[in-house]
Amino acid sequence: MDIKTTSLEPWIKGKVNGDSSEILTRKQIEDYQLTKLRETLCLVNSQSRFYKRLYSDIDCKISTFQEFLKLPFTTSEDLKENPLDFLCVSQNEIHRIVTLQSSGTTGKPKRFFFTEADQELTIDFFHHGMLTLVEPGDRVLIMLPGETTGSVGDLLRMGLERAGVTGVVHGLVSNPEQTLEQIRRNNINALVGIPTQVLSLARFQNCQEKSVPLSLRSVLLSTDYVPRAIVQELERTWGCKVFNHYGMTEMGLGGGLECEGFCGYHFREADLYIEIIDPRSGLPVEEGQPGEIVLTTLTRTAMPLVRYRTGDMSRFIPDPCKCHTVLKRLELVKSRDRVCLTETDYLTMADFDEALFALDNILDFEVTLTKGRLENESYLLIKVHLKGSLSMKTQTDILEALDKIPGIWDARQNGHLKVMPMLVTSTEVIARKSTAKRQIQDKRRSF
Repeated sequence: MDIKTTSLEPWIKGKVNGDSSEILTRKQIEDYQLTKLRETLCLVNSQSRFYKRLYSDIDCKISTFQEFLKLPFTTSEDLKENPLDFLCVSQNEIHRIVTLQSSGTTGKPKRFFFTEADQELTIDFFHHGMLTLVEPGDRVLIMLPGETTGSVGDLLRMGLERAGVTGVVHGLVSNPEQTLEQIRRNNINALVGIPTQVLSLARFQNCQEKSVPLSLRSVLLSTDYVPRAIVQELERTWGCKVFNHYGMTEMGLGGGLECEGFCGYHFREADLYIEIIDPRSGLPVEEGQPGEIVLTTLTRTAMPLVRYRTGDMSRFIPDPCKCHTVLKRLELVKSRDRVCLTETDYLTMADFDEALFALDNILDFEVTLTKGRLENESYLLIKVHLKGSLSMKTQTDILEALDKIPGIWDARQNGHLKVMPMLVTSTEVIARKSTAKRQIQDKRRSF
C-alpha cells in the first residue's frame, strides 16, 4: 500500500520557497532556517531584556549553523525566574497567556505569552498537520480544553474548520460512557485526546454488553507519552489508525506529527529549529545518536526562545521515511525526567506506562515514592483506576508487571524498595483536571 507524503511537506514548501514549482530540498530548508535564526537573534538582542543580558559579551551575528551552536542555552529555570524579561513586544499586544505550574508544590510556574500572530501560526499548523489523518467532511471530537478563546482545543477547532472538517470541542473526559454516546450521536469519525483518556473510552466500550460499534477512522494522541500498549489497544478495539503528536507550550503547542509510516515525527521545520545534544556535555551528537531536544523558535514574535533545553530525549532518524518526504524525522520522544532509587537504579513514568497499560482493565494509575523506615529504603505506592473490581488475579498481574521493570526488580532484590499495598479506585468517572504530563510523585525528603 502506498503511503502518502506527510501533509506538512507542501505546507512547509510554501513557507520556504513560496509558489515555486521547484521540488523542496534540504538545502532550501536549511537556508531558510539560517535566515530565520539571524532574524530571531536580531529581534531578541534588541527587544528581550533576558537575551540582551545573556548576549552582552557575545557577538550573536551568525553566518553559519556552527556559529549558532556556540550560543548559550536557555533553560526552564530562566523562564521561571522572570518571564516578562523574555518579551519582545509590549504587553498590550499579548493575546494569550499560558501558565504551567511546576510539578512540585512550591516551584515557580512558567508563563508563556503569545500575540495573535503567534496563535495564527499554531492554527495554521493544526490546519495542515491534521490533514495527515482527516479529510474534508470529517467530524472530530476534541477531548482537550477548548472553552476559552485561544486555548488548545479552540485553536484546533479553528484549524480544522479551515480544512473543511468539523471540530466538536468536548473537553477532558470525565464520564467515558457519556463521551461514547456523544461520539455516536455526533457521527464522530476521528478523535484527538490524551492517551489515558482515549484508552478509557476503548476499555469502557469493550465492557458494555450491548455496545454500538463506533465508526472511527483515526485517533490523534497528544500531551503525554504514548505507550505502545495503548496504541495497540485502540487499533484492536476500533480498527483505526493511531497517530502520535509531540508538542509543548514552549513550541506554541504544535510541534511534530507522525505520518502514515508511523515511524517518527515530522515537525514544523519552517517555524522551529531542532537540535539534539549530549545532555551532559551540551555538545551536538552525531546524526542518529540519541540526546536532548533543544528548541529555537523561528517565527515567534511575543516570546521567542533560543536554544531552549526541553529535557526531552530523542534522535534524528537518518534513514528515509516511508512517506518519502524530504523533512527530517524525530524518533518518538521520551522524557528525561526520572526518579533515582540508587546510584544505578531509576524509574520513569514511561516504564510504568508500558508495563501496566498492557493489562486489560487498567484505566489509569498514579505512582508515589515515599521514604522507607530503613536507610536508603523507598516505598512505592500505586493507586490504580480499574474498570470493575479488584480480583486476586488482577492484583497478581499488576505485581508481576511491576517486577518486569528493571529498576523495580533490582531495587527490590537489593532491599532498597518495598512495594506497598495498592489503593484501588473502581469508578466510571476519570478524575483528570488538566493536560499536564503524568509524573512520578517523589515525596521522599532526602535520599
